[in-house]
Amino acid sequence: MTPEPIIRPMVGADLPAILTIEEATYHEPWTEGIFRDCLRVGYTGRVLEVASATGEAAGLAGYGLLSAAAGECHILNLCTAPDQRGRGVGRLLLRALLAEGRLAGAEQAFLEVRPSNAAALGLYQAEGFETVGVREGYYPAEAGREDAWVLRRELVGRNPGG
Repeated sequence: MTPEPIIRPMVGADLPAILTIEEATYHEPWTEGIFRDCLRVGYTGRVLEVASATGEAAGLAGYGLLSAAAGECHILNLCTAPDQRGRGVGRLLLRALLAEGRLAGAEQAFLEVRPSNAAALGLYQAEGFETVGVREGYYPAEAGREDAWVLRRELVGRNPGG
């Protein structure tokens, strides 16, 4: 039996591990300065730690950042370590961020996703998000720019985990 993952607040000391995941995932990753600015202004950051079978910390499996204001929350970044994908890490982090959004008074949640990111789209749709718009040329890509689909989910009257 493996130990339960731990979701906890993101702190500055997590940034080296976060940047390793970020750089392994994205063509143009966020910089340390962007993450530090998000923490400095009070955005909600969460990390998911996994433990080894012996219970010792094995490292960060993923992270997420959320801003909340004016009855809405926006998932700014949600990322899972490459070796942890397909294990439910993204779903756990997404649900934790949505719960934080509800606690902050958000009635709806928004995010952007690349249409080419089938795994993320599948997760978001399974968690109740619907496409409500397109931001043309939003993401940098190896061959120029890629659109972003804007997704929205109602939080009022819904369990943030389902």
